Amino acid sequence: MWSYFSNPQRFDGLARRVIPVLGIVTLLLLAAGLWLSFFASPPDYQQGETIRIMYVHVPAAYMAMAIYAALAGASFVYFVWRHSLADAAAEVMAPIGAAFTVLALITGSLWGKPMWGTWWEWDARMTSVLVLLLVYLGYMALRSALEDAQQAARAAAVLAMAGVVNLVIVKFSVDWWSSLHQPASVIRFDGPTIHSSQLWPLGVMALAYTGLAAWLVFYRLRTRTLVQKARQIERRRLREARQTQGEPGDLA
Repeated sequence: MWSYFSNPQRFDGLARRVIPVLGIVTLLLLAAGLWLSFFASPPDYQQGETIRIMYVHVPAAYMAMAIYAALAGASFVYFVWRHSLADAAAEVMAPIGAAFTVLALITGSLWGKPMWGTWWEWDARMTSVLVLLLVYLGYMALRSALEDAQQAARAAAVLAMAGVVNLVIVKFSVDWWSSLHQPASVIRFDGPTIHSSQLWPLGVMALAYTGLAAWLVFYRLRTRTLVQKARQIERRRLREARQTQGEPGDLA
């Protein structure tokens, strides 16, 4: 698949079809999810109206982890098989994942204050999510710091794959250490423990976030491809102009 869509024309054709469909589906899911979350679902018997922060926070935390897993997977594909599309996908996913991580941290803090009496606590889950944000930022900084594009891609790929260790810690931190966070209540072997009146809005919002992330990835990838194509055309025109004028040019 990576090899097939590494061709810019094939990928552009796919992206032109996928982007509008993803956009429409995401808007519909967001509208339905927001209505279910803030108007159709009841207040929690313990947390009251504060529970509604969950419908923004939990999907954001899920997407922060899911995007990083996809980034690490794409980095592995690039590191092993040197597919340029995989590297491009990893590069465009980094700021998107970082944005979802920031949203998860902010909404988690807003939720934590009324529930735990503190904006921040250095427990295992919060700290590991903060580390996840730092890994995202480190990935982007590393790519920007190195001038050689291939060297930057390889170094960033190694960092991304190493960061998977922290992803595991984020997932299982509430099981391994004492934490203010409750254990998993949705994805469990014995089924969700959350009531259906809260589970459905949460599920729709999670799908909406997934659609939004996919739309952003395809949009940024297509933009990146078009920019590279424009630069190639401009370089070719400059070489042709030099040849026409009889000046020495780079014919490589």
